[in-house]
Amino acid sequence: MFSCVSRENYKEGSVIVQALDQAVFIPSTQFINRAVDGDVVALELLPKEEWRVPSVVICEAPKDAVEESDDEEEESQNQSSAAPTNAQPTGKIVGIVRRNWRAYCGILRASVNMKGQRHLFVPAERRIPHIRIETRQADFLRGQRIVVSIDRWPRHSRYPVGHFVRSLGAIGDKEAENEVLLLEHDIPHQAFSSAVTACLPSLPWIITAEDERTREDLRHVAICSVDPPGCTDIDDALHCRPLENGNLEIGVHIADVSHFIRPGTALDEEAGNRGTTVYLIDKRIDMVPALLSSNLCSLRSEVDRFAFTCIWELTQDAEIVSTRYCKSIIRSQASLTYAEAQLRIDDSNRNDLITVSLRGLNRLAKLLKKKRMDKGALTLASPEVNFSLDNETHDPISVQSKQLRETNSMVEEFMLLANVSVAAHIRDRFSQFAVLRRHPAPPTANYDPLLKAASSKGFALSVGTNKDLATSLEKAVLPDQPYFNTLLRILATRCMMQALYFCSGSIPPEEYVHYGLAAEIYTHFTSPIRRYSDLMVHRLLAVSIGAADSYPELLDSNKVERACQQLNYRHKMAQYAGRASVALHTQLFFKERVTEEDGYVLAVRKNALQILIPKYGLEASLYLSASESAQSMFTFHAEGPSVECDDIRLTLFDGVRVRVCLDDHDVQHQKLKLSLVHPQVEGFSVPSETAEPSPKRAKLM
Repeated sequence: MFSCVSRENYKEGSVIVQALDQAVFIPSTQFINRAVDGDVVALELLPKEEWRVPSVVICEAPKDAVEESDDEEEESQNQSSAAPTNAQPTGKIVGIVRRNWRAYCGILRASVNMKGQRHLFVPAERRIPHIRIETRQADFLRGQRIVVSIDRWPRHSRYPVGHFVRSLGAIGDKEAENEVLLLEHDIPHQAFSSAVTACLPSLPWIITAEDERTREDLRHVAICSVDPPGCTDIDDALHCRPLENGNLEIGVHIADVSHFIRPGTALDEEAGNRGTTVYLIDKRIDMVPALLSSNLCSLRSEVDRFAFTCIWELTQDAEIVSTRYCKSIIRSQASLTYAEAQLRIDDSNRNDLITVSLRGLNRLAKLLKKKRMDKGALTLASPEVNFSLDNETHDPISVQSKQLRETNSMVEEFMLLANVSVAAHIRDRFSQFAVLRRHPAPPTANYDPLLKAASSKGFALSVGTNKDLATSLEKAVLPDQPYFNTLLRILATRCMMQALYFCSGSIPPEEYVHYGLAAEIYTHFTSPIRRYSDLMVHRLLAVSIGAADSYPELLDSNKVERACQQLNYRHKMAQYAGRASVALHTQLFFKERVTEEDGYVLAVRKNALQILIPKYGLEASLYLSASESAQSMFTFHAEGPSVECDDIRLTLFDGVRVRVCLDDHDVQHQKLKLSLVHPQVEGFSVPSETAEPSPKRAKLM
């Protein structure tokens, strides 16, 4: 059972219990009982009449923490009463089974007596408590990002006790901030060792006669890749060409990384430990050395490359006639961006082989997508942004929501088709050892916020199956509020469970399903340059077609399952690190900017509204009172929910106009500050600083 402190209210937490579908709510710091986020704990479940619901107040840890007293914090139990219909299993932590302490990044808080030796360390992660340390270097360290480790947490102490480990650099320094981000998310980012680089092929790399004898030569085929701008680690390429019988041959060609990374080598062990490439806004932390990721494995145009190819014969209606796999040699004829590929498809004057191939792929992709949607695949949404960076400083100079084109969907559909096809193939050949990926259906309780939100606009969503949810979301449309459906899909995304890698022999076949994709079986095959899971799948596929020899670890279900657990952890941390990088660059972007933007209410709390600003794809809290204890002008209504002041009522999905700036008063936890511009609430809203008149309420557009 793992403890987890709430990000929205530091006084509350939860415990994940494998035997329960729902996390157990911990309603107060007393009941958290000196557990630190991530600890394995012993839990006492309270009687049902004592169950509670999480607070509707956003409550951040106070900046001015008590320093001198070691007395345990006096605190009454959270008194948020729960309605019988939505009470959540509630408990208290009664013991620590295993500490999962790590080194923590943060800052030394300014002390009344900086000449003294006892000081408080404020972690970057809000869910970690302040840590008391002793140091004589306080004058120097107070302007630095530092690393601290916890040593112990005395029974009657308000804070754990730790020690200073090292300094990372000055607060605000870009390199220091990125180092914090990587360390906090446990991202391996050291330079590749000499043992690893010794495994790399020497240059110039050439294709031998033996390679040509054992691989299918597809260099004559009109193959191209379609990727985001600036992509250098090109995993996949595609082709489409007509067959004499009227059907179509479709090829998905994936970088043959397994040719260069042999099992058991230092390079293989390092790639397995890293698990995935991590994409930050201003840098990429590669899973494998650049010689492979951006050169020899990357399917760049006009050079010969090794690929693992999946070839289908499809009818004109996108029905699969046959599937085969082979190791191949390809020579991509074009490395296109999504925008460039879209321009080719749309330009009726272009009819070269690559363009005709793209049009065929695009037409078939639409048919494949319709088949998936008809089966119940979900179309969800999440706010995503692109940053434009200064060439010299790499600081953000502009930010905008990502634009998706038909070509994005085109590539996605064929990657999904390849992943599903390979998953079924390796499951059939290796029923106990296949590396697969599943997406469990969410517990019904996960949907409560979504159902309540939809109900506030008159929609009764059905969530019995993924097909029911997909159909309900498709029908939840307000003609005069076009953005409403997108907002609803964003909320639906947050109800989902995490997708997980697993070994096929570790769970029953009925649990293999991928809920979001409506796929009975699924894996990852298409990105071996940046995902170790795909490399494992390539090795299984190669053995199954006689293109490689097996080895003991490949068919050891216990070792495969342990590897999958490691990959799940690395994948999750990479996602969190990417989001943290977006947050850091968003703060940098708004450091010298104040702007007014339209936004929409995504959540209503007693003391704050969560606002989504589509232009920047960002979310931030609009606080309704100066502090947790300050009196708010707004009245909170739990049903709805909504907040009201005078004749103004704000509820879910309402449009607002807000002023956006950076609040940097708390150096450790800088955040965006929102001020309400419209609707106008006397004594609360700020005047508009733009010349353009604003509507009373922004429409959902």
